[in-house]
Amino acid sequence: MADEKPIQGKVMDMKTVVAAPEAFDALTRLVDTAGKYVAIHAEESRKREALRTYRDTEIATIRAAEVTLQRYFDEAFLERREVFQSLFRAMDHALETGDTQGLNTVVSGIVDVAKDSPLAAAGDLAKLRAAFDDPNQVWSF
Repeated sequence: MADEKPIQGKVMDMKTVVAAPEAFDALTRLVDTAGKYVAIHAEESRKREALRTYRDTEIATIRAAEVTLQRYFDEAFLERREVFQSLFRAMDHALETGDTQGLNTVVSGIVDVAKDSPLAAAGDLAKLRAAFDDPNQVWSF
């Protein structure tokens, strides 16, 4: 589409007689242009739907991980419960408002707290993401 030249021509007076070949050419351009528009609209709609699906899937993954972490933290850190609850409330708020910077800050805070906790002894935190993505992973408390 980028290499296509714009349609050029002159504006005709409404009283000018249009020959059949010109009318056919105009009809062809109309059909081609409308077809391109429909194809582009369909493709962009498909992309938007794919992005919505990706977003919804990632949010569901985050929420599932949140539930698991909250249960773990509730058991392992009774004294820190309020800190974690506040962090997860802030994460929920960031997700609900679409605040990606806030979400990044809250998740960084959760990771920082987790680094200095018994959770760090559970293994490499980078491996936790893979475990959350694995539907066959069994979590026990």
